[in-house]
Amino acid sequence: MTPLDRPGAATGPHTGRPRRGRAGAGGRRGVPLPLLLPGILALVFLLLPLLALLLRTPWSTLPDQLTSAEVWQALRLSLLSATAATAVSVVLGVPLAWLLARTEFPGRGLVRALVTLPLVLPPVVGGVALLLALGRNGVIGKWLDAWFGITLPFTTAGVVIAEAFVAMPFLVISVEGTLRAADPRYEEAAATLGASRFTAFRRVTLPLIAPGVAAGAVLAWARALGEFGATITFAGNFPGRTQTMPLAVYLALQNDPDAAIALSLVLLAVSIAVLAGLRDRWMTTS
Repeated sequence: MTPLDRPGAATGPHTGRPRRGRAGAGGRRGVPLPLLLPGILALVFLLLPLLALLLRTPWSTLPDQLTSAEVWQALRLSLLSATAATAVSVVLGVPLAWLLARTEFPGRGLVRALVTLPLVLPPVVGGVALLLALGRNGVIGKWLDAWFGITLPFTTAGVVIAEAFVAMPFLVISVEGTLRAADPRYEEAAATLGASRFTAFRRVTLPLIAPGVAAGAVLAWARALGEFGATITFAGNFPGRTQTMPLAVYLALQNDPDAAIALSLVLLAVSIAVLAGLRDRWMTTS
């Protein structure tokens, strides 16, 4: 006698198979207390500073704070430099991601590790490295100054370079992951039809990975907008020329706390907007 032939065996209405218990909230075990309490403490730890920022925001004077000349200069410079740094990251980072994902060459693993190094490198160290490379007496900077009269540190162009240095790895990682997930047979099919490898990349691969490029560009833009350490080390903190929003927050916190809170609120709103834009890509749960 099989289990299905036993009296009282629970079966489905049509299949005759044993009926499985419904997985729902009622069937789940309770959350263990040793996991619940640390989880709640972690949530409070992460959200409490943000809540304090909202509570201490001078809402009545916020429009005046955001429209002051100093704040507007920092906002304008931050938006322009972050956008320019993102453009540099896209133009240079997408080809680099394609090389890492689609080509074989000696030391590719080492190159990938070096590309991701700015993600974990302290930004101040990155600024020092940029000074040693592109400063007036740097490895490359001295030749730029002697041959072309180009000086990058403590200029708006220096802000863009510092932000691109720390933001580009985010785009490279995003695009490389998208390329590895994309089916290479589309490119192979284009090659069999006579397309060159670059034509296949431009006409087939790039439209295929466009969502990954867009997501990486948004991440790079948000990272560039919030960059502080490399910017202040390599470009300085000159209002109207190199003073971005994070630098203005740091300076205003000493002289005008309300302005610092207003600028911090703008950066918080931008961060929330970025997360909302990436929700469908990385924040969905099954």
